[in-house]
Amino acid sequence: MKKIGVLFGMENTFPGALVERINSMQVDDISAEFVQVGGVKMDEPSPYAVIVDRISHDMPFYRGYLKNAALHGTHIINNPFWWSADDKFFNYALAAKLGVAVPKTVLLPHKHYPPDINQQSVRNLEFPLDWPGIFEYIGFPAFLKPHDGGGWKDVWHVHNPDEFFHAYDQSRDLCMTLQAAVKFKEYFRCYVVGRNDVKIMPYDPSRPNAERYVMDPPEYDPKLLARVEKDALTLCRALGYDLNTVEFAVEDGIPYAIDFMNPAPDADYHSVGPDNFEWIVDKMARLAIAKAQQGVASGSDLNYAAFLNGTPSSGSAKVSAKKTAIKKSVPAVVKKVAAKKVAAKKNATK
Repeated sequence: MKKIGVLFGMENTFPGALVERINSMQVDDISAEFVQVGGVKMDEPSPYAVIVDRISHDMPFYRGYLKNAALHGTHIINNPFWWSADDKFFNYALAAKLGVAVPKTVLLPHKHYPPDINQQSVRNLEFPLDWPGIFEYIGFPAFLKPHDGGGWKDVWHVHNPDEFFHAYDQSRDLCMTLQAAVKFKEYFRCYVVGRNDVKIMPYDPSRPNAERYVMDPPEYDPKLLARVEKDALTLCRALGYDLNTVEFAVEDGIPYAIDFMNPAPDADYHSVGPDNFEWIVDKMARLAIAKAQQGVASGSDLNYAAFLNGTPSSGSAKVSAKKTAIKKSVPAVVKKVAAKKVAAKKNATK
């Protein structure tokens, strides 16, 4: 029996619904349950064919457990190696290279030094920073936010240098970004599952948390929605996320990707609403089952370079092609070294 495990924290609706949906589908040789884990032996095989991860970003023990499970062939949704390495500033830079519209963004040094760092440790940092140049590049209004944060924590909307410095002084030892604000008329949050299925959800970030999903949206330009879907898929395929939400703020008909590092996105019934909840439970159940049926996970999706050197889709054809190309173009110096080793062995046996 191939087991699908769900690893979660304080959620009360989505994890149970996902397990129940998978089991109700009665697929031969597949069952789902909540993950149970204790002390993790590094050489012990994982009992799960697939694990859906909803909590390891907040608990390092779980992240270490998932990396070890991945090495033993478990499909992890989402890849714990890439998730550990990812950050929002890198994502913005990658999006720009992929042709996805993003607001101008600057990465800023920590306002206060991280633990065990002092002035001698940061001698490579420019001081003072060129604040006028940074403000001219970004413009106001702008958003000051953590380079790898989430859940709208430690986010400030600033309208001038005085407001910026007041917010920056409160950022503690977080690494922050300053990003140009988008004067949006439409705003979308998109579920992307399996790097193939997209659910575009009208969203209003100005509302209270539990009311942000717009349940009675107006009609939108089909060309706008098509571009939103295309850009959401482009980003998730490049980042290798099997589950993610991508947020777009639309100004003058252009969807700007604002946030797309959400590998454990909100899926609570009471906030996303019944229709969105049904969609995400169904798509995730089908994705988890499909991955369990694939058998042992290969190591290709654990290789950072596979993502950084291209934009892989849900398959691994591009990765395999690159590996073949690499094998065919072995540098001459490597061949010379190999030849010397062979010659040395022959001489040793004479």
